[in-house]
Amino acid sequence: MSTVAADVVVVGAGPAGIAAAVRATEAKRRVVVLDEAPNVGGQIWRHRSVGTLGADARTWIDRLSRTNAEVRRGVAVVDVIVGGEAGDITVVAERHLGGVDVIRTPALIIATGARERFVPFPGWTLPGVTGIGGAQALLKQGATFRGKRVVIAGTGPLILPVAASLTDAGARVVVVAEQAPFQAVRDFALSLLTHPETLLQAAIYRLAFLRTPYAMGTWVTSASGTDQLAGVAVANARTAWSLPCDLLCTGYGLVPNVDMARFVGCTTADGAVAVDERQATSVPGIFAAGEVTGIGGVGLAVAEGEIAGAATAGAARIDPSLARRRQALRVVARRMERAFALRQELRSLARDDTVICRCEDVGRAAIASFADSRQAKLYARAGMGACQGRVCGPALELLFGWQPGTVRSPLEPARLSTLSTAALAGAASSAADPSAGS
Repeated sequence: MSTVAADVVVVGAGPAGIAAAVRATEAKRRVVVLDEAPNVGGQIWRHRSVGTLGADARTWIDRLSRTNAEVRRGVAVVDVIVGGEAGDITVVAERHLGGVDVIRTPALIIATGARERFVPFPGWTLPGVTGIGGAQALLKQGATFRGKRVVIAGTGPLILPVAASLTDAGARVVVVAEQAPFQAVRDFALSLLTHPETLLQAAIYRLAFLRTPYAMGTWVTSASGTDQLAGVAVANARTAWSLPCDLLCTGYGLVPNVDMARFVGCTTADGAVAVDERQATSVPGIFAAGEVTGIGGVGLAVAEGEIAGAATAGAARIDPSLARRRQALRVVARRMERAFALRQELRSLARDDTVICRCEDVGRAAIASFADSRQAKLYARAGMGACQGRVCGPALELLFGWQPGTVRSPLEPARLSTLSTAALAGAASSAADPSAGS
């Protein structure tokens, strides 16, 4: 076990976390960055070598490397203990290769990003069905899809770069099915005329798979196969048809990863962490930046990260140019949310025998009669598996309107030795301040 002190702890080394760490470190603060991955960059800037990244990503990662920020990779935060007074925060993190880090800090920046939202449908657990973001991550890590027949189905702008990347990698993309209707997608595209660089990037992606149909108002209703995906059924408002395929990439947008924020008591609204103009949460000393405060893309995440980093470093005022950029990108994010809102038909795809909780193999019929997610967990074990509801939680909310349950320690699966260390850290915090708690 190592125990250190830092002026700022940043959890998450994606675009928001990197920007926050850079700004705080350049203001002469001692910063510790914690991330589970072997490389910085998060899911969106995932890479095997920096040379494979775009110019903006390379610039920020290089800028971080030239600071004195201490980046601890391959660690998972399992507990956060907030003292009774502002500026009394203890973070307990487990190293994947063994050992525990206990870091005491007056300022914590939560930049934990987002997760993919999956909509359960018959056959969605078959081998050969993967998330859209998961397919992108596999591709970046060296997986090959050359020659495979691929169907991409879901919603949101992430569909475009993934379709372009898979086509460029030699996959035979059969169709790209966007569940949002044509008019909604068109209106969103027209709204980007005030952001020509974003519109141009989208056009470049579309050109990359120009020979593939981009079917709007279309969604997958089921996947078929015995031990492996063999085909999918697709529908729109007028008709339905079937397509043979080897790989289905599906995902219905992103949901903010707010577990840590909810655990420490931060106020959330519409599934995201609520922050003020300085990216401060409702808990003194705790800030949040990036997709955890609402889905808005890389540009918004970086802007929020910069503001949070400057705020934790004691900046007296927000940089006006950063504030303007953040506001403009938030407007785009709200338009995107409206354009790609999930259609009602998706809520009725799952049948009684369709698995909802993959970890515990719980079908829809086994939980449909319960009143909330707590009952589903207690009586049917939905959400009790290895992912701790990270996959089925958003699905249960979509299908039944159930809100997520209480978040408890450990925040990630952990060794018993780590849990005992966390307990000792909590006891030490309580001894220093009897009103402290986690």
